[in-house]
Amino acid sequence: MMTSFALLCLCIAIIESMAGILGDGIILAASSLSCIGSKTWPPYDMIMISLSSSKFILQSWNTLDYLMNIFYEPFFYTENLLRVTKIIFTFMSYSSLWFGAWLSVFYCIKVASFTQSFFIWLKLRIARLVPWMLLTSWLCSFTAAIPFAWDVYGVHKNITAPSSMTNSSARRATRKDTLGLLILLCNAGIGMPLILSVVSSILLIWSLLIHTRQMQNNASGFGDPSLEAHMKAIKSVCSFLIFYLVYFICVLIIVFNVFSALSNGDSICVVLMAACPTAHTLVLIWSNPKFQELPARIWHHSHCHVRTASM
Repeated sequence: MMTSFALLCLCIAIIESMAGILGDGIILAASSLSCIGSKTWPPYDMIMISLSSSKFILQSWNTLDYLMNIFYEPFFYTENLLRVTKIIFTFMSYSSLWFGAWLSVFYCIKVASFTQSFFIWLKLRIARLVPWMLLTSWLCSFTAAIPFAWDVYGVHKNITAPSSMTNSSARRATRKDTLGLLILLCNAGIGMPLILSVVSSILLIWSLLIHTRQMQNNASGFGDPSLEAHMKAIKSVCSFLIFYLVYFICVLIIVFNVFSALSNGDSICVVLMAACPTAHTLVLIWSNPKFQELPARIWHHSHCHVRTASM
């Protein structure tokens, strides 16, 4: 039975997810328009298209998931639907984590001013590496999602099976081995993007801080536009890292069923899990003028049409 607190949290999560869908739609449209007509897609736009499309699908699926929890709760908890939901949620969540990590890596390689030979090698070849990075992310996410969703319900069935069918101690050992393999697979799929995101974000923040300190010593004050741009970049990267870590923790909690369904802990995780991708999207729009131009252009055209129609 759904509590009033769980219902409130689901309603908040729906609003957050719909805001994220709108923001990701803006980023996806702006990035796609930049690629139309060009023979080679810029690596940044390729990452943004992959990230925004995966988050768009994830937020849309989550919105449908929350609505079904509210209005069709008995039907929602049928086994086949739960299996499909687990597969899609795990796949899209892992994909978003991978693409978010590659965005941090891309920022670090393009913006940071390290002089190590490996870093320079990456800087020169990042455009050719991006398509392979994105393809690898899709494959890793798919590989991690399918066996996890399949085996969780296999474990559940074994737990509820009559004890006379097989030796109980052997069953427990089998379940433990299977669950351990599942946890290993999922951690392998989700741990690597976390490491990439944290390391690249720390390196980028470190490089920006060093550069900002040098600019402060050479510039007249904080009114310098370049200095303000660096401070804005540091704030953006820090916020990306915070959102990423919170989302990562919430995904682990949901995927591994740490809390029972619709409990207070589960409901809070749902709210945070919907808020972090949306906040990440809003910061991306705020930090990139290209993403701000599209809604301003749409608003200008719609305003002109309204004025023409009224005349």
